[in-house]
Amino acid sequence: MPRQFRASRRAALLLFTCATPAAAQTPSAASVTLSELSVVGAAATDAPSDETRGSLSVPSVDRQRAALAGTVGSVAFVDTAALQDRYTNTLRDVLKDVPGVYVQERYGQELRLSVRGSGIARAFHLRGLELLQDGIPLNLADGSGDFYQVDPLALRSVEVYKGGNALTFGATTLGGAVNAVTPTAYTALAPNILRVDGGSFGTIREQAQMSRIDGPLDGLVNATLTNSDGFRAHEAQATKNFNANIGYRIAPDIETRFYLGTYITDQKLPGTLTLGQSLSTPTLANPTAITGNQSRKVETERIANRTSFLLDVGKLDVDTWAIHKSLYHPIFQAIDQDGWTYGISPHWAGTLDLGGFRDDVVLGLRAFAGQNSALQFVNVRGQRGAQTLNALQSASSLEAYGENRFWFLPDVALMTGAKAFSSNRTFSDKGGLPGNPNPRFADVTYAGVNPKVGLLWQPRPNIQIFGDVVRSRDVPDFSDLVQQNLLSTTFVPLRAQRAWTYEAGARGRFDRLAFDVTLYRSDLRDELINFATNPGLNIPAATFNTPRSAHQGVEAALTLDLARDLAAAGDGLSVTQIWTHNDFRFVGDPVFGNNRIAGIPADVLRTVLSYRHPRGFHVAPSLDWVPQGAFADHANTLRVPGYALLGVEAGLDLADGVALFVDARNLTNARYVSDIAVVANAAATAGGPATLAAFYPGSGRSVFGGIRASF
Repeated sequence: MPRQFRASRRAALLLFTCATPAAAQTPSAASVTLSELSVVGAAATDAPSDETRGSLSVPSVDRQRAALAGTVGSVAFVDTAALQDRYTNTLRDVLKDVPGVYVQERYGQELRLSVRGSGIARAFHLRGLELLQDGIPLNLADGSGDFYQVDPLALRSVEVYKGGNALTFGATTLGGAVNAVTPTAYTALAPNILRVDGGSFGTIREQAQMSRIDGPLDGLVNATLTNSDGFRAHEAQATKNFNANIGYRIAPDIETRFYLGTYITDQKLPGTLTLGQSLSTPTLANPTAITGNQSRKVETERIANRTSFLLDVGKLDVDTWAIHKSLYHPIFQAIDQDGWTYGISPHWAGTLDLGGFRDDVVLGLRAFAGQNSALQFVNVRGQRGAQTLNALQSASSLEAYGENRFWFLPDVALMTGAKAFSSNRTFSDKGGLPGNPNPRFADVTYAGVNPKVGLLWQPRPNIQIFGDVVRSRDVPDFSDLVQQNLLSTTFVPLRAQRAWTYEAGARGRFDRLAFDVTLYRSDLRDELINFATNPGLNIPAATFNTPRSAHQGVEAALTLDLARDLAAAGDGLSVTQIWTHNDFRFVGDPVFGNNRIAGIPADVLRTVLSYRHPRGFHVAPSLDWVPQGAFADHANTLRVPGYALLGVEAGLDLADGVALFVDARNLTNARYVSDIAVVANAAATAGGPATLAAFYPGSGRSVFGGIRASF
């Protein structure tokens, strides 16, 4: 083995101790190793590293971290061992310590999740960001998605690939990808876990997890039940999540693993309020939400398989999956959908020796498709009235991608990569209804190539500097394409969103200071922009292409170890500052000029002071601060106020694997707006901006606590 290969392995192990994540794509490719999330004190953990755990299909957490940190670009890693002693109900609770990720709660488990302005003005669900579980897509075939299949208590780690840095999965959307990794019997924190937590708003949740290893066979099951009345009226939720995986080592170099999941959500919708109501009577529900008994009932079943082959050079993973989703969603109309998404994806990663130089290579294909029966009815107090739509949505995609990191110097790598894709959307409205008598049909295909190039330099074993340029494309989904329009066409004539993103950053540690800073700019063409046509009625937003726009910002996190051995040998006090700066603007738009794109505030800051005692006591007060709120409209006539939220988390690890914790939030009971259903021009609202019902109030003071037993 060339000497530079061995040296880069030693650098990887050193970075495990200095940070948390590490380097390349396969267990043999651990050349450059650095973490982004290691700088976040709130995400730190004293859980021992166990590099020996893991299997062929699912590597150990250390190796997951190492593979992520070899990315030439901005990434983040969350080890959920650090989240066991906090109340984690949604992805907001999992990702709030990741710089560059904007995630805000609307109600229940419904969120706005945006990375670098992906889906910035969309008032429902997910766009411009790929959501995966165990590396296998959760999004529907048209690219849309939601968060109801992700159970925070069923996760072992979370990987965040920002922007085009998600090419390792074949994702090249503006926002990138979030990969939620569930535990196996090898990576689970304990063979048995029982947990009960709850608190404010009538919340109670129970979790049970069990895992076993028997020779070549291993298995894990996890079940979580949640019931909550919610902060607002008409916000009650009940969820039942079941995850399981079974692995079998067919031969020393072959392993197969099946994933099974069932996810049932029954969520009442409180709707949006006016700005005045949000700040004075935030627990109210929108009257339309009550009279229409608006809700979201989702039943999802998922089966997936990964079969891994360890080859003479590299490793081949072959993923297959099928997802069945049934949705009943009475809002402005009663939406009744039922569909399947299915796909296959072979993925090879390996390290080559090219004349004594290390060359890390990733090659992959993805083919996936789906059909969705889309029915709509008049909403009669939450029940089906007269039918208004009988349609079939079909989507398919074929993708090929590759990425290469060539180490032309022992500490410098040139990264090149590209993805070619073709995505089809087909819509068939059968008509034959009193208000919709005529059949309609539409078909459109989007195709393109997204290249990427970058450099990674590691001047010291615990310092990493990178820069890259990547092209992204976001393809419209059916919610964008099928909307009423003045042209009376079945599909709105939308173009795919295109962007060139430039980023540069550094991450590492100097003595007691850990840091991670990334600056980026995206120059967009035909950005898919949304605005709500009537947010008070919960009518889905309209979508249009703005000719030019720009997204730029700063993603920064710093952690300083303030003191050690304060009250006892081995204790520690640290402070973490996270800053996400967002500057998203139209550029010469014929209607909105150079205005800010509404929906996300310019600055989001989070400060955490953490103390941990070696006997298991830990406490972490925090401050979440938005100095100036976001605009509610693209015309920039109405802005919501900024806010500051105080919280504190504390816990105690007792003997025999028992732990207690408490999580108190918004201690001052601040009134604030958590999210916005963006409109085009608030000043044009009938009755004036004061009557605009487009705001989701944030939750008031709350306290949650729980007990966990691991054995």
